[in-house]
Amino acid sequence: MEPLEFNADFFTLFQLPRAFRLDLAELERRYREAQQAVHPDRFAAAGNEARRVSLQWAARVNEAWQTLKSPLARARYLLELAGQAIGTTSNPAMDSAFLMEQMEWREAAQEARVRRDPRALEHLRDRLAQTLEASFREVAVALDERGEYAVAAECVRRLMFQEKLARELDDALAALEDEEADA
Repeated sequence: MEPLEFNADFFTLFQLPRAFRLDLAELERRYREAQQAVHPDRFAAAGNEARRVSLQWAARVNEAWQTLKSPLARARYLLELAGQAIGTTSNPAMDSAFLMEQMEWREAAQEARVRRDPRALEHLRDRLAQTLEASFREVAVALDERGEYAVAAECVRRLMFQEKLARELDDALAALEDEEADA
């Protein structure tokens, strides 16, 4: 890898195009190369300053990896690079139909939890996975093809709700599995 500036954006750090759609295998390969080049073990016999710089670089490479490997984090980062606020702190109005859908999802998840019904939770999770996939396709088009950052920001706000619900469904399923294992 070529030498880079410490403050280079994460895409530049891994010498990848600044785009939502990434070749994840290539991203991982570039991450491993960068990590190998800056790993603190390589600088164990070096002076304190070299070890400190190595630790800073390793942390920067890890931060870049964590950001770019996650589709939601990658979308948020691209919006940040484009200067587009996502609006999570300003509380922008969300589409009422979307909010109603979220309430329905949560009610269905709660009912399945109360009934201790793993099939219902799995069904919800599968349906949500399809919804997430469609939302990420929408983000990809908005960012990579159209440069519609406001549209992408709205998609990201929705995805934040959807991913939180997905984590809640996974947690509910894990809790049911733990209960069954303990029984």
